[in-house]
Amino acid sequence: MKTILQVEDDPNDVFLMRHAMKKVGVLNPVQVVSDGQQAVDYMQGAAKFADREKYPFPCLVFLDLKLPYVMGLEVLKSIRKQPGSSVPVIMLTASSQDSDLVSAYGLGANAFLTKPSEARKLEEMVKAIKDFWLTHNMLPQESLSESPLEGVVCLAQSFATGFKGTPEPAASRNGRQSFPYSTGSSL
Repeated sequence: MKTILQVEDDPNDVFLMRHAMKKVGVLNPVQVVSDGQQAVDYMQGAAKFADREKYPFPCLVFLDLKLPYVMGLEVLKSIRKQPGSSVPVIMLTASSQDSDLVSAYGLGANAFLTKPSEARKLEEMVKAIKDFWLTHNMLPQESLSESPLEGVVCLAQSFATGFKGTPEPAASRNGRQSFPYSTGSSL
């Protein structure tokens, strides 16, 4: 089962996210880093994160905006500069400012979610993430090749039991794959 990276400096948010993930049945191991520099190092396999057995490349990144040392948008920019990196990055933040949302999508975020204040709503959000990103989502073939990014594809097989196929991904406006079903809203 592939690893999820959570980049979060608030230990309470880390605890709440782990609790919600456990409650909705996300079984993926979660690595947590508490500042932006650690996130950059983790994604590059640098410094103490060079051991990919201990710190595997993640299949999904939860990234906060406001971080010590290196801000979340700079971390996102660094992730997107890595050759062959198709890892989905979900901005998970307390910010609901339009400028943050626009900047995040402009830099290649796959989603921008505002942290809910109620535990039940967080569980609903995590269930939606599990259902889409960890079960149905597929990454491009280049992520399957043997490289330092080997294993980026995250098809959590334990969640896909009984799933009889995957819809063809539709190209989104930024060239990344998007889910072809309408959510009732438009961008």
